Amino acid sequence: MPDEITQRVLHVIADAQRLAPEKVTVDKTFQELGIDSMDGVSLLFALENEFDINIPDEAAKSIRSVQDMVDGVKKILEHGGTLPPDAVPTAPDAKESVEGANEGAPVA
Repeated sequence: MPDEITQRVLHVIADAQRLAPEKVTVDKTFQELGIDSMDGVSLLFALENEFDINIPDEAAKSIRSVQDMVDGVKKILEHGGTLPPDAVPTAPDAKESVEGANEGAPVA
């Protein structure tokens, strides 16, 4: 059974995307769930509100799956709700991530 943070992330994703909760699992990619980059932006806001955190734009660019989202939220919570600049993961090629939204369905 997923831990509390994972359960909350799954719930937020299911609710925001109007998906059946059992369809949203940590092993799903955003592409598999039909989440495009615009949906991803909405998810970021929903998760920021749910957890009272700030998800940096650079970190958001590397998120392509439910597991990435869970891991990112946990990391931000470990740092008190905001990541220091040196702890922000970046996509290998941020421009490519944004432009390749249909292929890997990144968040931003």
